[in-house]
Amino acid sequence: MKIMKFGGTSVGKPERMHQVKDLITRDNERKIIVLSALSGTTNALVGIGEALAEGKKDLAKERIDTLHAHYQEFYKALLESEAGRKKAEKIIKEHFEFLNIILKISFNEAINRDILAQGELLSTKLFYTLLQEKDIPAIFLPALEYMSIDENSEPEVAKISDRLKAILKNYDKDALFITQGYICKNHRNEVDNLKRGGSDYTASLIGAAIKASVVEIWTDIDGMHNNDPRVVDKTRPIAQLSFDEAAELAYFGAKILHPASIWPAQTYNIPVKLLNTMQPEAPGTTITAEETGKGVKAIAAKDGIIAVKIKSSRMLLAYGFLRKVFEIFEKYKTPIDMITTSEVAVSVTIDDDTHLKEIIMELEKFGNTEIDYKQTIVCVAGNMIAENTGMIKEVVVALQDFPVRMVSYGGSRNNVSILVDTKYKNEALQRLNDELFQW
Repeated sequence: MKIMKFGGTSVGKPERMHQVKDLITRDNERKIIVLSALSGTTNALVGIGEALAEGKKDLAKERIDTLHAHYQEFYKALLESEAGRKKAEKIIKEHFEFLNIILKISFNEAINRDILAQGELLSTKLFYTLLQEKDIPAIFLPALEYMSIDENSEPEVAKISDRLKAILKNYDKDALFITQGYICKNHRNEVDNLKRGGSDYTASLIGAAIKASVVEIWTDIDGMHNNDPRVVDKTRPIAQLSFDEAAELAYFGAKILHPASIWPAQTYNIPVKLLNTMQPEAPGTTITAEETGKGVKAIAAKDGIIAVKIKSSRMLLAYGFLRKVFEIFEKYKTPIDMITTSEVAVSVTIDDDTHLKEIIMELEKFGNTEIDYKQTIVCVAGNMIAENTGMIKEVVVALQDFPVRMVSYGGSRNNVSILVDTKYKNEALQRLNDELFQW
């Protein structure tokens, strides 16, 4: 059994939903189809929630009506039969009545999560209606019946597996299932979600839960490229990556794959394929446990980074200093990306400034702090690259004209990370591309 996940751009237009329908029916293999919300929908729902949080109900109503109008046009272009259109109209009416009811009640975070869930619920129900119209047998599989997270917002893989297996055993071996990405229930049995990019995570968790033959992630690009094709000339897709290489690239900015989606597949050794809905014949990228070749495979960049430097003469030979620093970040549940140290200073990077003010206040007990905003981590990834002494020289040569804020080398054998000001990012990526890839 395989998992096929389709992102927002793959289902964002009626004609693309039809492409997805054709792709999933090319063979009779048993499969679970995971769908994201239509492209633009989650952003619109976030905007509705933000307006309600600010008490701007008129603005929220305006945004609800705009989104409603979009779906009214969408279903008319998607479906042909009168019966199909009536079903779709009823689905859309129910969900937008829910959104309008929210305008009349007190807003809170639980309600906001309910708002955000509407995108995936709409896309899957409309797609299921399309399959019904085309007489394609399928089973609607609500994610809220099996996908759950614990009190730490971590997925409950064992419980997910038990629930899914109990559901799947009731259907034929060639059955086709349609389910939602992103959404889940939390430990209070409330509607919750797996955060941004969570549909990839859903697909990987399902694959791990049922020991799938493969998890296919279908997007609008033909696999993971060796660099960001949006800003760099002469990029190309990568045929094969190891789980470790893919994890490094996903975490440090490769947009095609959600970072969290690697570990479930890696833990249960489920191959992952990155494929292009618009070019299904393209080979894409295959991610497995196998490590092939040595050297640089790809470059990625992660924006929105903040560098925090703590300088203190008391650091010198101070036992437990780093532990105390890290405990502050742990206290405020703020992950650290990069770390560099000297005898009198330590620098770290974070990508979440929610509690930065409180963190700085506590760090100042140890010494002077300096903050650099608008930083970018550039990740150079590949099998065993940290053991290639010549490679770091090539990186330094490529970036010799840019002020480098931090370098992380040796923490991973598959990754070298460099911190630069975001204004230098595009040029740095191009320089590294020219220096490290020759074709």
